[in-house]
Amino acid sequence: MSYLPEEIMQYIEEENVKFIRMAFRDAFGVQKNISVLPQELKKAFNGGIPIGSSEIAGFEGSGYSHLYLCPDPETLAVLPWRSDNGTVIRMYCDVYTPDGTPFVCDTRNILKEACKKAEEAGIEFRFGNESEFYLFKKDDDGNRTFTPYDNAGYMDIAPLDKGENIRREICLTIQEMGLEPERSHHERGPGQNEIDFHYARPMKAADQMTTFKMVVSTIADRNGLYADFSPVPIKDQPGNGYHINIYATDANGTDVCRYAAAGIMDRIRDITVFLNPSETSYARFGTGTAPDRINWSSDCHSELVSISGYQDMTSTVLRSPDALSNPYLAYALLIYAGLDGISRKLELPETGGEGALLPQSLKEAGQAAFESDFVRKYIPAEIVKRYCR
Repeated sequence: MSYLPEEIMQYIEEENVKFIRMAFRDAFGVQKNISVLPQELKKAFNGGIPIGSSEIAGFEGSGYSHLYLCPDPETLAVLPWRSDNGTVIRMYCDVYTPDGTPFVCDTRNILKEACKKAEEAGIEFRFGNESEFYLFKKDDDGNRTFTPYDNAGYMDIAPLDKGENIRREICLTIQEMGLEPERSHHERGPGQNEIDFHYARPMKAADQMTTFKMVVSTIADRNGLYADFSPVPIKDQPGNGYHINIYATDANGTDVCRYAAAGIMDRIRDITVFLNPSETSYARFGTGTAPDRINWSSDCHSELVSISGYQDMTSTVLRSPDALSNPYLAYALLIYAGLDGISRKLELPETGGEGALLPQSLKEAGQAAFESDFVRKYIPAEIVKRYCR
């Protein structure tokens, strides 16, 4: 739901809002926030709330000692685990320089620019998230262990599946915050779970993924558990993937997803470091059903891309990313790669082939990105350096 700043100010007064969490992300998509009191919100809307930039990954080379957070009214959500002493709300913020210019290394701004380019080209993209995570027990001191919460398997039910109630609480909490989970189930690994979302416009989908990770971590902690989104939490067990569903149509409503998929496959080596930003990301490749080659199939088991028909549209699923990636950067790069494929009417390679290897290490992926004219065209040099160093 869209709100005007004036409506939010009225809501704060009527609903006894005591704190506003102003959330933003660093270059790696890690959520940060500061809390302000209601009387500060008018200043936030008019000129922004200052933050020190030197300690934020990707912001330290900005040349500014302070940057400014301006809340996006459309992202207002009540935090359901608020205290009994008053309501707490959260809004995502855009980052600006002191002269009011959007900060180029704000990854939310990078995605906004990508969405503008897609709109100018007459192409509409939508993304859906499918994210896996493990639930681990904590010890008596509240520290995480590597003991899975259960030993259930794929789509098992209670009592084997102990995560059923946790997933239900996560889904209900997300719904309370205005988001749309689609389905949830136990995954193949012990203590491993998956929750999927309906597809949405790129900005909403990225905000949704950021909120989802926060809610999962919070609900797990409130139940005495630790949620782990890392690519390989347990050696020799299934890794955590972050499958991205991609839909694309042109101005006439024509499905152009196959061209977009071909463009993404053509650029995948260049952008892999942004989709898989940790060394353990590459330990996941080629294990279980995780891809390690640039290939596709309509009957996907371990291919990079799955392409099939769905409700009169082409459903494309990119299966290489993991949830340590920044969804704002990921979606921006997928839009640009997709637009490239669409503009060139790029055809998919033959299905069933082995395909070239994906980068096999963080170093190799970083080198590919650093040498890519495509990446440098769309991603600020400071962020490229942070990922490729």
